[in-house]
Amino acid sequence: MKNGLKGKVALVTGSSRGIGKAIAMALADCGCDIIMNYQHSKEATVKTKAEIEKKKVKCTAYQADVSKTDEANDMVAEILKSHGGVDILVNNAGINRDRSFLKMTREMWDEVLGVNLNGPFNITHGLLPHMAEKGWGRVINISSMGGQTGNFGQANYSVTKGGLIALTMTLAREFARKGITVNAVAPGYTSTDMTQGIPEAVSKQITNMIPMGRMGEPSEIANAVTFLASPGASYITGQVIGVNGGMYM
Repeated sequence: MKNGLKGKVALVTGSSRGIGKAIAMALADCGCDIIMNYQHSKEATVKTKAEIEKKKVKCTAYQADVSKTDEANDMVAEILKSHGGVDILVNNAGINRDRSFLKMTREMWDEVLGVNLNGPFNITHGLLPHMAEKGWGRVINISSMGGQTGNFGQANYSVTKGGLIALTMTLAREFARKGITVNAVAPGYTSTDMTQGIPEAVSKQITNMIPMGRMGEPSEIANAVTFLASPGASYITGQVIGVNGGMYM
């Protein structure tokens, strides 16, 4: 995989920490030049950028709220100007605003849909034409097990992650003949900032439901992404790869 990706340019949205950082680091290990995107975490981004550059690859960081069309378009324009496009796009940026459905506000609904669903639309819509011109590309959408099963208190989040799966399959059909594969990775419970706030008792209940008896690590999600980006996955498109320890199968 490393030889096949050396010199490719990869954009990972929401890559300053957590799963996004792990993906950026793993792709850098494969020899990809990395384009980072972040919204708020400038300090974490600077730190991650330095770690990536130690791997002897190029790394550029752009601050943009992918849910805002103008900011997303400006970032895409800068990427096209400086890099001529990207070879690999990982739509990872995502947020959650959890609350049971009847207590969920319209603002919470719109905010999550904006980042998690409109964001991938904005970025992918701007970069896919240039992948098609080159006749090669990889789009990998970070969905979630919640998008496959639903999850209590996450109507907004689950809707966006299920929507990403539908988008993945549609784009896979539309761009297969252009040399572009489009796949999704659906993590289960993973040890990130998002899950660290779960009370210990609840965390124990969750791990008891996972056949492997533990939460996943960001690096394990990243491994699935690097495989899908690699030449070894050239005949895989429109698929959802679950990385969930057997919790959903």
